[in-house]
Amino acid sequence: MKKNLSITAILGMLAIVLGAFGAHALKEKLGADALLSYEKGVRYQMYHVFALLFVNTYSGFSSKGRQTISWLFFLGILLFSGSIYAITVGGIDPKLIWFITPLGGLLFIIGWLVMFFNFLKK
Repeated sequence: MKKNLSITAILGMLAIVLGAFGAHALKEKLGADALLSYEKGVRYQMYHVFALLFVNTYSGFSSKGRQTISWLFFLGILLFSGSIYAITVGGIDPKLIWFITPLGGLLFIIGWLVMFFNFLKK
């Protein structure tokens, strides 16, 4: 649990740094659509940081359930938000990594479903 919370804290800090970077440094450099995409990546990262804080402090989850949900969300952040950052800031051609963003979104969905089923077990 300590490792998950440590990773979560780093992801939360990065979301704040990336959000500030987007609001100040990228505002003039990115087009409106790219900036909206970038902000969506930051927003979804922060949403899942809050979810991870809950998952890793809620005593109702088993250790296995906590680990499963955490890793689904960690990988979802990496793939979903990370691919958006790579496209908008890194200049990666979206055609090269088109499948990564929806795969990250799918991991988020699966993580929420696993959480749902963990609640049903209670």
